[in-house]
Amino acid sequence: MKLGKVIGNVVSSKKVDELMGMKLLTVELLYTSKKEVIVAIDKVGAGIGDVVIVTLGSASGNAFDKPRPIDATIVGIADNL
Repeated sequence: MKLGKVIGNVVSSKKVDELMGMKLLTVELLYTSKKEVIVAIDKVGAGIGDVVIVTLGSASGNAFDKPRPIDATIVGIADNL
């Protein structure tokens, strides 16, 4: 898992059925040597400016009831660091 800051929303009018109705956010990863921005599915109701916990890779799909083509999922909002 990694920490990141939500910096924006992604609007996608066309996507695979497995992603329909899911909120996509852009997240800038924190504590990295270079600036890296990813797109992540939001499972917790995060908003712009929130520091979030992101799971990456194949494990990110485990937050769902069935397999989905996902590389990054927001699984928590950090209250305190």
